Amino acid sequence: MPATYFPHAIFTGEGEPIPRVMVAPQRYIQGKGVVDHTGRYMSLLNAKKTGVLVSKRGLGADGGRIIRSLEEVGIEAVTSIFNGECSLDEIDSHADSLKSHQLDCLIAVGGGKCVDAGKSIAFRLDIPVVIVPTLASNDAPCSSVSVLYTPDGVSAGAEFFPNNPALVIVDTEIVANASERYLVAGMGDAMATWYEARVCLNNPAARSTIGARPTLASYAIGEVCANTLFEEGVAAAKAVADSQVNESLERVVEANTLLSGLGFESGGLAVAHAVAQSFTTIPVVHANFLHGEMVAMGTLTQLMMEDEDEAKRVAEFFASVGLPVHLGQLSLSLENSVEGMSEIESVVAATMAYPTIYNMQMDMNADLVRSSILVAHDLGLSVVSSAGDDAYRKLHGQ
Repeated sequence: MPATYFPHAIFTGEGEPIPRVMVAPQRYIQGKGVVDHTGRYMSLLNAKKTGVLVSKRGLGADGGRIIRSLEEVGIEAVTSIFNGECSLDEIDSHADSLKSHQLDCLIAVGGGKCVDAGKSIAFRLDIPVVIVPTLASNDAPCSSVSVLYTPDGVSAGAEFFPNNPALVIVDTEIVANASERYLVAGMGDAMATWYEARVCLNNPAARSTIGARPTLASYAIGEVCANTLFEEGVAAAKAVADSQVNESLERVVEANTLLSGLGFESGGLAVAHAVAQSFTTIPVVHANFLHGEMVAMGTLTQLMMEDEDEAKRVAEFFASVGLPVHLGQLSLSLENSVEGMSEIESVVAATMAYPTIYNMQMDMNADLVRSSILVAHDLGLSVVSSAGDDAYRKLHGQ
């Protein structure tokens, strides 16, 4: 394994001005049927032998298509089955088993945890990683960071890498044939990009996830990302419900994957993601909800600290596509407790431990976090009362 990499030491020197830094994958390829041309795209990397990290279920579907594409151009594929959790145990196990194969590259095929595990494995093997997400449910594919979890699925920090993926290949036909809920969850993750990026750009003390100052490019990308969701989100969700690829879906997939990925990594995070990651400490939330669904409530919490009118606009959009807008829609209760502490107090305590909350240009404290979660909850109840929750019930089988 290469030496542990931490970007903050690269971009931050004592007494030096903090530079603006933009990071991105080398190539991003998106379209209907592109996964069948993976082998051809691999010529960009001059790969002769590559690992393929994929779940057992995925191997019989999209993973099999990729392996056939590799074989058509004479690239040898070594399969490694992903077992579902992006934990250090899982990562190290794959790295150890693949080490002897002397791979040129690793292709990670699947959802957010699989692609994040793939980045960590490739880093340990000191080879490029190619990401083939089969869902547009989060912004992990383009980034040079992996979110780690315990074997039980509780958030456990992150790993950073000196390089972003060499290729990101997104087949919108695969996305269209997945559950609508995944695309909608990706919208929840992506919507936060703009609101967190603008906080970080406007606060001179804020830092991006790599420890640098955010760029105007990432700020602009975040804004385009949010506008795309507002304009195309409902139509894109309908396209997936109908298993159709259309221009609305193409735009939202790009927003969820490329725009959000570039925007969060070079633009920075704030309260939205801190609250979202803190929700994973509640077992019922971790077991039943997707990352972007948690981020949706985190975004409303952040906006209640700074822009209540915008919070209402965002909550109305979330309700229209089926994202959670109040605590009950995350199976949380103001009365329930975990290990003697109320669920809300547990989330507040975990949120206060996330450094990204201090990118906010205000004094952060537990009382503010608690009150913002609760007023966001009240806002969501009000929105559901007036607009209904049909979209949420449809996605959750209620």
